[in-house]
Amino acid sequence: MKLGAPERAVLLAFADDEHLMGQRHTEWIGVAPFLEEDLAFSSIAQDELGHAVALYELVGGHDTEIDAYAFGRDRSAWRSCWLVEQPCTDWAAALVRHWLYDTAEWLRWEALSGSADERVRAVAERALQEERYHRRHADALLDALVGDEEADRRIGEALDHLLPLAVALFDAGQEASGADVTVVGPPLVELVNPWRAEVDRRFGPRPWSSVEPPAGHDRAVRSQHFDEVHDRMREVISLDPTATW
Repeated sequence: MKLGAPERAVLLAFADDEHLMGQRHTEWIGVAPFLEEDLAFSSIAQDELGHAVALYELVGGHDTEIDAYAFGRDRSAWRSCWLVEQPCTDWAAALVRHWLYDTAEWLRWEALSGSADERVRAVAERALQEERYHRRHADALLDALVGDEEADRRIGEALDHLLPLAVALFDAGQEASGADVTVVGPPLVELVNPWRAEVDRRFGPRPWSSVEPPAGHDRAVRSQHFDEVHDRMREVISLDPTATW
């Protein structure tokens, strides 16, 4: 089945989200509060980067184009949401983003698992198996912290800061308009209510009427934090973009 431009736009946005989420998770390797979390975040980061590769393959169609999508595009060609571009240097913020993102990611993969395109469906089914672990991991970490006054305060502050960014994730962008729902599932915005229900279950009812995406958020526009993570992940390949590895 040939993917049209709107379907490719949906998958590219998802790939870019996965890529940058994986990159941001790697920042906790070696500095997490305890060794088990160094290992866990390393594993989850690898999974997210693997998901990005699989999605880039669907978008590009050829293995040789994956690095071009992953590292060679101009910043204006990226379609990541601002949540994954955001640095989370506080452990509580990293955990809250982990939970918010992976809950949304689960819903996105579930939507793709019913795709009429067998390639898309196969990628989604494999990813869902890994996401079960990611979600259990995020829930277990939060469960361990609930009830501690300091932890509750920091988690609450992180949630207040990150919720607007997380809500904005569900804006697929204009390029995805008209995408075939039999291929890429329902519009991303239709997943926001199931996601909100999960957030309320985990953290208690939220004042959703006052939670708005940040001003200017658009998948075609990069946030102030994008260049930092983009430059870091391109540090080696930029030494010689034509090199064969």
